[in-house]
Amino acid sequence: MRVTRSMTSLTMSDKPTPAPASATKKSTKSTSSKDKTHKSASSALNSAFPASKLSNASTKKRKAAIHEIDINALPHNLGNPAAQIVRDALDGPEDIKNETASSHPPKRIKLEDVSQEPKTEEILEIAKTKNKKTASKYGLTPGVSPFPNFAHPTAKECEEVNRLLSSFHGEVKAPTEIPQPSLTVTGCGEVPSVLDALIRTVLSGATTGANSARAFKGLVDKFGILETGIGKGSVDWNAVRVAPINEVFEAMKSGGLATTKSKYIKGILNMVYEENLARKAAHLKSEEEPGKPGPVGAEHESKAQKEVEIALTDENVLSLDWIHALDKEEAMLELIKYPGIGPKTAACVVLFCLQRPCFAVDTHIFRICKWLGWLPSSDTKRVTEIMAFSHLEVRIPDHLKYPLHQLLIRHGKSCPRCRAITGEKSEGWENGCVIDHLVKRTGKRKGEF
Repeated sequence: MRVTRSMTSLTMSDKPTPAPASATKKSTKSTSSKDKTHKSASSALNSAFPASKLSNASTKKRKAAIHEIDINALPHNLGNPAAQIVRDALDGPEDIKNETASSHPPKRIKLEDVSQEPKTEEILEIAKTKNKKTASKYGLTPGVSPFPNFAHPTAKECEEVNRLLSSFHGEVKAPTEIPQPSLTVTGCGEVPSVLDALIRTVLSGATTGANSARAFKGLVDKFGILETGIGKGSVDWNAVRVAPINEVFEAMKSGGLATTKSKYIKGILNMVYEENLARKAAHLKSEEEPGKPGPVGAEHESKAQKEVEIALTDENVLSLDWIHALDKEEAMLELIKYPGIGPKTAACVVLFCLQRPCFAVDTHIFRICKWLGWLPSSDTKRVTEIMAFSHLEVRIPDHLKYPLHQLLIRHGKSCPRCRAITGEKSEGWENGCVIDHLVKRTGKRKGEF
């Protein structure tokens, strides 16, 4: 019987299950049971995602999209879904081109073009551009700021902003244990399985939490879930890998951007499958020939971890959990090899899944950091989100990366003055802003006409 979990039962106290050395099983259930579960989940989703109303009159004050949310709920819509997931139509989706190395958007495919499953070689064509040179394509400079002479933010400035935002939004604490994955909320990588975290983060990119949750639920309904192992409660990714791409598209099309994301997901899963086979062969070879180097990260794995990795490969359980053994910079470079994975997605996985201090930069963080003067003025230097990530990753103290990431996103979405959509005529503007004395708001505001 397929495992389902109540939306209201997802708490940070859920504990991950250790990885098994045997096969995980995908559950099945009767049609009537499926219909019942589908109706129940749909009802819960409908209640969690009320439609936002926008005023067409530019002269009217826009209602503030401020929601009472527990600041320590799981990041990026991963926890407490009934209370936390709120479609924020005012903020709108981010431009997906921010996550691609090229300035050219990915080639779109027509529905009739996805009726046949592409060959593995065709899917892997997407991945061929994702080699070790990808880091230079994205402009990543691990451990070095692209603006070495720009001395902001200082540690003191970071502490002050964290103090002020915490006083208003509540104190943020990173979870000591990674919770079990949710079946209804994609989140942004705070689950124990690296592959699970990566694909959930892909689904949550460039769209609303509501849309990504619908896409994820579609994959769960179509391909089933794993009952045991570190990916317990998550999608059977190998079933997704072997499925025709049109079935993957159909399963997640309600979430938007399904054409692009289904291709990326199939590409990722095929790469992982091939890599798992190669890693198994390398592990066995190093056992047969002592002194023979194993696969990437093998020197950091215990014998038991290597045995689990081989066993999972034998059972066709796709895994990227060997990335846990890498340091932060190595993990970033490995993750951005995969189709559709840019620095922001990779940084989220490093921060939330690997639990390493890493300052992922999204559109809200980028905007507020510019206003805080933490980045060079665009009048004198060209500053992109990726450059901002490289700079802030060096400047922000490690112990503040998790809370500041959470707090700046929360503030950027809820503050009547710091939301991208607001202007002086916006409702709530008169209530002020807790960091108002520190920011200089520049650039064209969407709320100004």
